[in-house]
Amino acid sequence: MRFNGANVLITGGASGIGRIMGRMALERGAARLIIWDINESNIELVKNELSGKGQVSGYRVDVSARENIEQAYADTVKDCGPIDVLIQCAGIVTSNATFNKLNTRDIERTMMINAVAPMNVAHVMLPNMIARDHGHICNIASAAGMLSMPKMSVYSASKWSVIGWSDSVRIELAKMKSKVRFTTVAPYFINTGMFDGVSSKIFPILDPENTARKIIRAIERNRDFRGIPFGFHFIRFWQAVLPVCLFDFVFGTIFGIYHTMDHFTGRKNDNRKHIEGANSADSALTASVLQNGDNAERKVS
Repeated sequence: MRFNGANVLITGGASGIGRIMGRMALERGAARLIIWDINESNIELVKNELSGKGQVSGYRVDVSARENIEQAYADTVKDCGPIDVLIQCAGIVTSNATFNKLNTRDIERTMMINAVAPMNVAHVMLPNMIARDHGHICNIASAAGMLSMPKMSVYSASKWSVIGWSDSVRIELAKMKSKVRFTTVAPYFINTGMFDGVSSKIFPILDPENTARKIIRAIERNRDFRGIPFGFHFIRFWQAVLPVCLFDFVFGTIFGIYHTMDHFTGRKNDNRKHIEGANSADSALTASVLQNGDNAERKVS
């Protein structure tokens, strides 16, 4: 998919890698960048920051509310025209508590924003893309959606959901012989602040600029799936080969994958919830979770 001349919409685009990808889209000649985010002040900051690179529009959207999505999409199309590229970065992580200590709101909010919202956003935009036989949807999932991670069980569940759903729709479109493309991205932890405090022995925390560039390239090259870093796929290989108890010991204990969230703090200077911005979009929702715009979630991503 070429960004040149395209209308590009990014959920969670006012912070995190969503914000970086918005800049990159304009640098590649996008006709207009459209930001959906829950944080109005951040939207204005990004609009001012990027206005010199091209046309930028912003809308305050709570992606957890279907009616808000539908109204925002109607307003966006009326103001900006049809969407050519949709990049879904918005997401949240609530804490590093074990599942038994999570409250119902944390569970439902995480699943709604990370798993259900991407489906709802794509659901309102996909029919027009199919009708025009043109468009690209990129869903930022997470490496946590390919590997079970303790102390982030619901987050992992939400990202497994995104990967399964996104790739299923990709296959459906291929069987329809549609030119509309889906790209699923599963990044490791990204250094955007959302996952401050995590420790990683086996892979370095990802650089936001470099990660955003890889995602943009995956869209340009119509990649079906992009795991970041590529080496993470080797863990999946050993997961298939080794007995569960041996895999848990080697990768979970020796390499410390199962201890990455032990000292998680999130953004210390923000009392709101930690949302991705891509690695998900970011903005305040309630007192302990941010909505961003990730893999991205600050994804682990």
